[in-house]
Amino acid sequence: MTTEPHSFPRRHARTQRFTLGAPRSFTVAPDGSRVVFLRSGSGTDRANSLWVLDTEEGGERVAADPRALLGGASEDLSPEERARRERSREGGAGIVGYATDTAVELASFALSGRLFAAELRAGTARELPAPGPVIDPRPSPDGRYVAYVAQGALRVVGAEGEGDRALAEPESENVSYGLAEFIAAEEMGRSRGFWWAPESDRLLMAGVDDTPVRRWWIADPAHPEREPQRVPYPAAGTGNAEVRLFVIGLDGLRTEVVWDRARYPYLAHVHWSAAGAPLLLVQARDQRSQLILAVDPDTGATRMVHADEDRTWLDLFPGVPCWSPSGQLVRIADEGGARVLAVGERPLTGAQLHVRAVLDVSAHDVLVSASAGAEAAGEAETGQVHVYRVNELGVERVSQEPGVHAAVRAGDVTVLVSATLNRPGSRVQVLRDGKPTRTVPSYAEDPGMSPRVTLTEGGARRVPCAVLMPRDYDGDTPLPVLMDPYGGPHGQRVVAAHNAHLTSQWFADQGFAVVVADGRGTPGRSPAWEKAIHHDFTLSLDDQVDALEDLAKRHPLDLSRVAIRGWSYGGWLAGLAVLRRPDVFHAGIAGAPVTDWSLYDTHYTERYLGTPAEHPQSYAKSSLVTAEGLSSPAGPHRPLMIVHGLADDNVVVAHALRLSSALLAAGRPHEVLPLSGVTHITPQEQVAENLLLLQVDFLKRSLGIATA
Repeated sequence: MTTEPHSFPRRHARTQRFTLGAPRSFTVAPDGSRVVFLRSGSGTDRANSLWVLDTEEGGERVAADPRALLGGASEDLSPEERARRERSREGGAGIVGYATDTAVELASFALSGRLFAAELRAGTARELPAPGPVIDPRPSPDGRYVAYVAQGALRVVGAEGEGDRALAEPESENVSYGLAEFIAAEEMGRSRGFWWAPESDRLLMAGVDDTPVRRWWIADPAHPEREPQRVPYPAAGTGNAEVRLFVIGLDGLRTEVVWDRARYPYLAHVHWSAAGAPLLLVQARDQRSQLILAVDPDTGATRMVHADEDRTWLDLFPGVPCWSPSGQLVRIADEGGARVLAVGERPLTGAQLHVRAVLDVSAHDVLVSASAGAEAAGEAETGQVHVYRVNELGVERVSQEPGVHAAVRAGDVTVLVSATLNRPGSRVQVLRDGKPTRTVPSYAEDPGMSPRVTLTEGGARRVPCAVLMPRDYDGDTPLPVLMDPYGGPHGQRVVAAHNAHLTSQWFADQGFAVVVADGRGTPGRSPAWEKAIHHDFTLSLDDQVDALEDLAKRHPLDLSRVAIRGWSYGGWLAGLAVLRRPDVFHAGIAGAPVTDWSLYDTHYTERYLGTPAEHPQSYAKSSLVTAEGLSSPAGPHRPLMIVHGLADDNVVVAHALRLSSALLAAGRPHEVLPLSGVTHITPQEQVAENLLLLQVDFLKRSLGIATA
């Protein structure tokens, strides 16, 4: 299938959803003189360079250009690096990540498996001799060394390239040092496996043994001559990797950090700063209890700093736990029905804020990301996320305009990244003492369209919703409806940001009223809202239906022609909708759906459903492939398109194949679209483009809509 070169699907795919060319990954020097960031050269250029902004003079310079450093050669990524990028959903190229010393004068990064360092004041970069392929290089705080991982070994080299040596080497093919295991990177938000001491004389190092993890095979049927990839996958109810932690000196001498790993096997977070002893956050496997531990780096002994318990589950949050400069524990907790920021033992926020992340901690305040709490939220605040300064004197909002905001801060300089409904992309401002002084330019392409979106609420539970109508629609004629949800944990889709609604708007322009609904289980409202789906994912479908029926009272929606599409959790939700509620949904597109939750990973699935052995009914009710999953009230069998990447190592293609087999056995109509060589994300330009076009064709055929 082809289309004109400048169609929205082609531009959307070529620009990676209009993100290429936008500045990202900011680091602010402690003295506020420099802001370091990544940015590619245009809205269609995938290769990021490392940039430095002089906050005083305002000038920018390139500190490292990947094309120059590689001499024009193409990148060669190791399987380990490809896996890391898949875990972080990284679709870019060139320099996709970097780390700096404390002074933000030296940066290190891997490029095509080789090790590079950049002098950020001088704007020069050099390659350091190192055995590869190099993964996750990080300078010591004093800038004298760079530690990195190669072939499962944690290594260190001098910043000038001298004295490269292994600190810890794997004893077997199942062991690695200095890397995050699959579920830490995929589900816990921990993408790294080593941490420098503030004094630069030793490191904390994770050791991972994935021998207990079951092996799965991922093949490419389009290339039968290739061997299948053998991957460890910790499916729900099965063995996890064993994770240990060591203090290791630059001489290679190691001391194991001791805690009750049998009771708390998950190493969820590590923090090591000059403000106190190293901090660990360790979780029980059922994620209903966790400990914050302080480590004695000389002996490896730990002492409990704080303990949490929750009868449903305990969430993990970016940036915490950590020490404040004065040595107080900073954490985010669910207390009194609200998600609060606590410093020491004192909550500094209440029901007015739903705290999402800690962005920076200074001697005077804590910078957080938060949305309006359940008691303070209203339709006017739907989809907004703001940056706040919090201390014992109160709360001050840093971001002002309605939208979705994030920030990075050091000293008196803050980099504020702001997306709004009325402006494409994101605007990046450099604030000094809270006042804008510079703007970091974006080279991202203008989408050439603006969503015609209404943010509202639907149903008795006030489900946050976005309603999009065709841009040329001026009448009252009811339109066929396309529900376009994610609908599950960690996936807020109803946001007050322009580019978040571009694909939905394109579908609307094909003749649909598009509805995006964030029901129970999605983030951003309250702990109770997020935890309502405990042991029952199907509440997500109930909220889609309730929101749809309520919105139809206020918007011209044709409820006799309703379709639903989604990816991942949203794909599962789309499949569930047409199988369980054919009275409401007349067609569905399930992209990379989790059809059998016993095939999904431990840390995610067991948090919500428990283990398959202990809670078989929770799995059966939420499954699409069991008899219960395929059962529905008497009614027609609705058409379903199943789309899945054959190289997906997160939601493996077995999910789609098992669903297709179950549907075939039950005599239910469906189509299967296999994507050869595609993982859980679809970075391939032609695949991403044609996938959108094929979905529209399927929806119009299924709903009986004439194609122009």
